[in-house]
Amino acid sequence: MPVSSLRVLSLIPPMTQLNTPYPSTAYLTGFLRSRGVAAFQEDLALALVLKLFSREGMATLCEHVRRIPMRQRTDCMMQFDISYERYAATVDAVIGFLQGRDATLSYRIAGRNYLPEGPRFASLDVYVDPDDPDGGDPLAWAFGALGTQDRARHLATLYLNDIADVLREAVDPRFEFVRYAESLALSQPTFEPLAKALAAEPNWVDDTLAALAREAVEKHQPQLVLISVPFPGAVYAAFRIAQTIKRHRPDIKICLGGGYVNTELRELAEPRVFDYFDYVTLDDGEKPLLALMEHIEGKRGVSRLARTFLRQDGAVRYVNLQEADVPFSEVGTPTWDGLPIDRYLSLLDMLNPMHRLWSDGRWNKLTIAHGCYWKKCSFCDVTLDYISRYETASAELLVDRIEAIIAETGQTGFHFVDEAAPPKMLKALAEELLRRKVSISWWGNIRFEKSFTPELAQLLAESGCIAISGGLEVASDRLLKLMKKGVSVEQVARVTHGFAEAGILVHAYLMYGFPTQTVQDTVDALEYVRQLFDTGCIQSGFFHRFACTVHSPVGQSPEEYGVQLVPLPPGNFAKNDVGFIDPTGTDHELMGRALNKALYNFMHGIGLDGDVRGWFDIRVPKPKVPRNFIERALYQ
Repeated sequence: MPVSSLRVLSLIPPMTQLNTPYPSTAYLTGFLRSRGVAAFQEDLALALVLKLFSREGMATLCEHVRRIPMRQRTDCMMQFDISYERYAATVDAVIGFLQGRDATLSYRIAGRNYLPEGPRFASLDVYVDPDDPDGGDPLAWAFGALGTQDRARHLATLYLNDIADVLREAVDPRFEFVRYAESLALSQPTFEPLAKALAAEPNWVDDTLAALAREAVEKHQPQLVLISVPFPGAVYAAFRIAQTIKRHRPDIKICLGGGYVNTELRELAEPRVFDYFDYVTLDDGEKPLLALMEHIEGKRGVSRLARTFLRQDGAVRYVNLQEADVPFSEVGTPTWDGLPIDRYLSLLDMLNPMHRLWSDGRWNKLTIAHGCYWKKCSFCDVTLDYISRYETASAELLVDRIEAIIAETGQTGFHFVDEAAPPKMLKALAEELLRRKVSISWWGNIRFEKSFTPELAQLLAESGCIAISGGLEVASDRLLKLMKKGVSVEQVARVTHGFAEAGILVHAYLMYGFPTQTVQDTVDALEYVRQLFDTGCIQSGFFHRFACTVHSPVGQSPEEYGVQLVPLPPGNFAKNDVGFIDPTGTDHELMGRALNKALYNFMHGIGLDGDVRGWFDIRVPKPKVPRNFIERALYQ
């Protein structure tokens, strides 16, 4: 007996990922179907890009460019106009190539005389062979002599980025492949900017998205639409979709949820949000959704909803009847049925090997455990449910899910999307995969803790692990202790070395700008990172600037970290990032440029023997770290 007779449609709004479906709708659809509900899903992010980046789309884009007076056209618009016929003739073929339907086209693309080349291709000039700086093919050094497919995908990605630049300048200045109109929603205290954008005359992108939303509703005839918004860059489009449905099918109920809502809208009090959505739910969707469906069917009163915002008598009300959540072991197997898994685009935007896994290839996304088993890091949203509620499932059940997903999709690549996959569960999972002789390729995020011995790393490699990422953050024992990471630099070195020795790519998440971080800390951290690359412990890394959030220990107890928070502006909409005053006064913006420049070169084997002070544009102190610190940690 189904838990509800409602027809439910889950939508992925623009923009999320183009190489693989964002997994939220797959989880919800799989859960609902496990309860007998008629549930469906559509990826409107992919659908929008495929409509815009087509031969027909190029004709419309050219019309927009030619309406702009010549003196107002930018260089990329001029180049597009001149080369329009070539764009129109090649775009469908390039999309097909990136979808994996026409591999032989790689030879023409890699030859550099098939695609029109706009301003984005100037980035190729940075790929200079350090052994041949005055000549040679830069892509041959970057991708290797035999990397025709990789070279072609990178060139095709630059080609799409050129078109996106024209679209942004001629049609919609907010357009991005990932961070679409992000500024309208990112830690935005008031709804006003978003309301103004939604009230504006729709442009070509808006009209295209509206048509796709109407088609999805017409196709599936839902009574309830779920729109999952993982990032600020998907919020504007989510509201445009809801706006369209409300205008054309006001009888349909619409619910907003997802990662953005769970972090930024926890104190939502803006009534205008409910001109677009009937309900907004927090945290895992399964329990609120069951209660909501019963409410819509008249089986449950409004006071018995779970983690749900709604508007009553013109004001926002939050209702949360305390009931047990659906256990992680009972959420069902995610399904990709209804999503066009053969139409996603394998892009190759950056040469960072871990970032490539994010954007290249179609991965089945799966969670090993709910929440984080550590949940102590002071920069993390440890107070929120997606981190704080830790639950596991048996290895047998996880492999059952893996086998079901492979049978459905035909794909054996898995991205385990845990905040930090627990070593005990990974060991059990690896053993079960090997026992059943299930062959997969997988990657995911871990903590670089001592439980990951060389023996465990080897076992994980045998089970199909190809890459792992983990947070080294600021490579400083003082700051790691302040962060409550529970690891030391020496420990990270030994753990990462064990993975690298097992043939697993190791990516380090790195941080700068943490409270009380000094210039000396930054220089020392870069020296540690240099040594980790030089000894082969890590092969990939990325520095990001620390951001204080209201849900993190730093945001909730700033005095413990030696900083003072900047008061948030008044507002009743989004709340997440919060500024802070650090008494050290370090210019982290200046530090960040040097760190990223150094890291890019380290990943290409450049500068590993040099003095890290050479990467900085200003005079900085000498590292206090012995130059053989990591080597000594590995072999003592």
